[in-house]
Amino acid sequence: MFTGLVEELGRVVRIDDRGDSVRLTVHGPVAVADAAHGDSISVSGVCLTVVEHDAETFTADVMRQTLAMSTVGSFGAGTAVNLERAARVGDRLGGHIVQGHVDGTARVVEIEEGDAWRRVRFDLADDLAPLLVDKGSVTLDGVSLTVSAISEPGARPGWFEVSLIPETLAVTTLGDRLVGDAVNVETDVLARHVRRMLRLDEIAASAPARAVAEAGSPS
Repeated sequence: MFTGLVEELGRVVRIDDRGDSVRLTVHGPVAVADAAHGDSISVSGVCLTVVEHDAETFTADVMRQTLAMSTVGSFGAGTAVNLERAARVGDRLGGHIVQGHVDGTARVVEIEEGDAWRRVRFDLADDLAPLLVDKGSVTLDGVSLTVSAISEPGARPGWFEVSLIPETLAVTTLGDRLVGDAVNVETDVLARHVRRMLRLDEIAASAPARAVAEAGSPS
């Protein structure tokens, strides 16, 4: 589990294609300061497992599904990434509960500069729309943020916005994002559970009606 508070800007140093996966090597001295084999590190919002490490780098395997669902598939040598070590029991939860399980990606569609902040608007896929709410939590490239505005339900195209303070712009990769760039999106885990429970309730409620309809159908 993570909190969405980035500890370090790392950099991809090597990617080895292994057919149905890739092996990713990342430079991140802070992230590996107390790392052990099997530890979890969030790499721009994607939870990866350390399989090798030295004093300054760590290596992790990335499955094809992860490559397809996230921006990791577009990484190359030199790509900057946000790094966070897994939270310890008893740590302050400065952001929100982040699992490192990416739901998909979103692209920057608009940027507005303020005096001391930056408003960034992203497109919103239909399957993620029910999981985001105004003033709710969202994780973008591993950074815990608050949704500052969101399109009305059913709006086309859908969108959501976040407002970035100077500290976030300076210490994370979000400060370099331009219109058209993609970011990894993880929605609030509580919203995901609620949607799942509501869907199961819908299925259960429709079961008797289906049974009656099937019973009355000619054989």
